[in-house]
Amino acid sequence: MLGQLTLPRGFKTFQKLAFKAKFSTFSPYVSSTRLAARLPVSKARNIHMTSIKLISQTSPTRKEIPFTELSEEDQATLTEERAADNVDVCIVGGGPAGLATAIKLKQLDNEEGNGDLRIVVLEKAGDFGSHIVSGAVLEPRALKELFPDSEHLNEDGSGIPLPEDLVTLVEEDHMKYLTKQYAFLLPEPPQMKNKDKNYIASLGSVVQYLSEQAGELGVETYPGISVSELVYTDNGAVKGVATKDVGIGKDYTPKLSFERGMEFHARVTVLAEGCHGSLTKKAVAKYDLRKNSDPQTYGLGIKEVWRVPEENFIKGFVGHTMGYPLSSDVYGGGFMYHFGDGLVAVGLVVGLDYANPYISPYQEFQKMKTHPYYANVLEGGECISYGARALNEGGYQSVPKLHFPGGVLVGCSAGFMNVPKIKGTHTAMKSGIVAAEAIFDAIKELDVVDEETDMEEHILDLKKFEEDFKNSWAYKELYEVRNVRPSFNVLPGPLGFLTGLAHSGLTTMLTHGAEPWTFSHNHTDAQSTKDASNYSPIDYPKPDGKLTFDILTSVSRTGTYHQEDEPCHLRIPQQDHRKHAEITWPKYKGVEQRFCPAGVYEYIEDESEPLGVKFNINSQNCIHCKTCDIKVPTQDINWEVPEGGDGPKYYLT
Repeated sequence: MLGQLTLPRGFKTFQKLAFKAKFSTFSPYVSSTRLAARLPVSKARNIHMTSIKLISQTSPTRKEIPFTELSEEDQATLTEERAADNVDVCIVGGGPAGLATAIKLKQLDNEEGNGDLRIVVLEKAGDFGSHIVSGAVLEPRALKELFPDSEHLNEDGSGIPLPEDLVTLVEEDHMKYLTKQYAFLLPEPPQMKNKDKNYIASLGSVVQYLSEQAGELGVETYPGISVSELVYTDNGAVKGVATKDVGIGKDYTPKLSFERGMEFHARVTVLAEGCHGSLTKKAVAKYDLRKNSDPQTYGLGIKEVWRVPEENFIKGFVGHTMGYPLSSDVYGGGFMYHFGDGLVAVGLVVGLDYANPYISPYQEFQKMKTHPYYANVLEGGECISYGARALNEGGYQSVPKLHFPGGVLVGCSAGFMNVPKIKGTHTAMKSGIVAAEAIFDAIKELDVVDEETDMEEHILDLKKFEEDFKNSWAYKELYEVRNVRPSFNVLPGPLGFLTGLAHSGLTTMLTHGAEPWTFSHNHTDAQSTKDASNYSPIDYPKPDGKLTFDILTSVSRTGTYHQEDEPCHLRIPQQDHRKHAEITWPKYKGVEQRFCPAGVYEYIEDESEPLGVKFNINSQNCIHCKTCDIKVPTQDINWEVPEGGDGPKYYLT
């Protein structure tokens, strides 16, 4: 006799969300980046390049219709009540910090609780890891805390708790200062020593593995789901989140495929969106979380993955550079990591507090690869992947308040990158572990929520999380190096660079953070941009198609896809392109088309326009780096989430 079928908790939620994971119907990208990594390059590239459609100019589009001008039927459709689901903890963002929070919390629930806590992770990428970009050299400390009994560790507890095919032990590392033709060895700060203790990896592949571990523990993981709103209680606490409506046309009218988003109500909402998250921005503003911290400052990391000739490959090699091609008034540096089977990750990080609006970080990166230090490795190889992402550089001074009524900030949503180490994964994951422990302590004696629970009465404000994190090794690590990044801004020009180098040496090698002063970040990166009239245009070399590439060729390597008939997720006031041009072009001469690493923004000569140029937003090219939201001097570009599953499908980044 057939027994009664028992559905797992959360199954109804899965049914509600499954149709929204539209990436599964249009994208040929495989669900496991680990599988893709094992394929021949030609096949691996075909996996994610067939779905992309690039545009270099925006074609005429339907004008957006204001909500008040929509028909009553359309207004009713767009505002119908959302379905809601009650969970114990809702985590927005499936990167290292979000997944570390989920894994640790479920471990505690399974070991010390009754195993019934509902922990949900919502990730906007079509697959876990496919929006992740990092160098990456991993420090194992937080991973070991998360998986202390991993089968992948050595018998003495050394190593890293990740599958062998995902990581490469660092066997050689150094730092060099580049002039146009030469490379000079620099003393390496102890924070940058990686040999025999840290590991090179594709962080996207690591995140895919972490998502699998979370699922096996009982965490509900939902990729391809964009979260667009915070939901509040009557007294102003965060009650949960709402996922983005799908099936809205470019003119903002609902299509036949329209589906209202749904809400997740939770005791605690964990914002783990990564650097400059859209919900984090709202929480920071609503609860004034930066009241007692400096503004955040950022860098833009641009990266390629190459398969190089065998004779150029040094497995486990890590190299960092300063100097060329960046001028002395621009903070940043390059990297080159040899990992896997003949793979080399090469990239450049440019501090977004640069002043000259004619600087193009993308072009600086292409230029960097022509230096013999890099060219001698890459020549004869094949570029197989590209990616770019903003990263936090503010460190200790820029960490906001970490809790608010109903939620917490973890990982890069708060900004825990250790700039001298050029690492943030270990500190981000540690923040997630600490958050999970604080959450479990607060809810372990409480009843598990169900569909009948009135969540308005069960919202938590986890002050203990912030207290615990400030007592952790991660916070102490950030404090020790708090003056490294801002020391480069104490004095302008070449003197500032030299002062920064000297002070960095003092801090990292001698005082270890014991100096009695703390430098500040006094302004945002947008405020750092100066008028174009102070500078001359930069004539960057044309790409050769072998070592250097035009921007659209690079974007084609990201697998980027956005639904054609959906509203632009890059919002400017009234979506008035001409008005935006009127306030930015005269002063900054097209800074947007230079700071964007994906060709999203452009100014085209047009005699019919008052300024002689027309401003376009090619939102289909967007690779979700967030640079526009951070750097635009007028601060009138707001990055919002597109439909779930949209964006890049990164490979080996």
